[in-house]
Amino acid sequence: QVQLVESGGGLVQAGGSLRLSCVASTNIESLPAMGWYRQAPGKQRELVGTIMDRGQTHFASPVKGRATISRDNAKNTIDLQMNNLRPEDTAVYYCNAVDRRGGYWGQGTQVTVSS
Repeated sequence: QVQLVESGGGLVQAGGSLRLSCVASTNIESLPAMGWYRQAPGKQRELVGTIMDRGQTHFASPVKGRATISRDNAKNTIDLQMNNLRPEDTAVYYCNAVDRRGGYWGQGTQVTVSS
């Protein structure tokens, strides 16, 4: 019911920055929570960070201090800004949203950090 489209991935050198965007097909103000997850080859999908309906954000320990999530309600978009990227940040990054009927995933965008 909710479509999510990620963009902004690419190849970046260690120490660089990247900004990922997720555009939702619905009014994001109606969503209790949105967030970013990532999955590296051979590993489980893991939380990067979340933003709740009243704006509170939470980040997983590996990215604390290096990641921020912002929202643009007019564009139904959330962004993930990541700084000081490390090779271990290499993964497919997925946007996630939940509403009262279920959860939704985007197709993902590849982030590759070279050493």
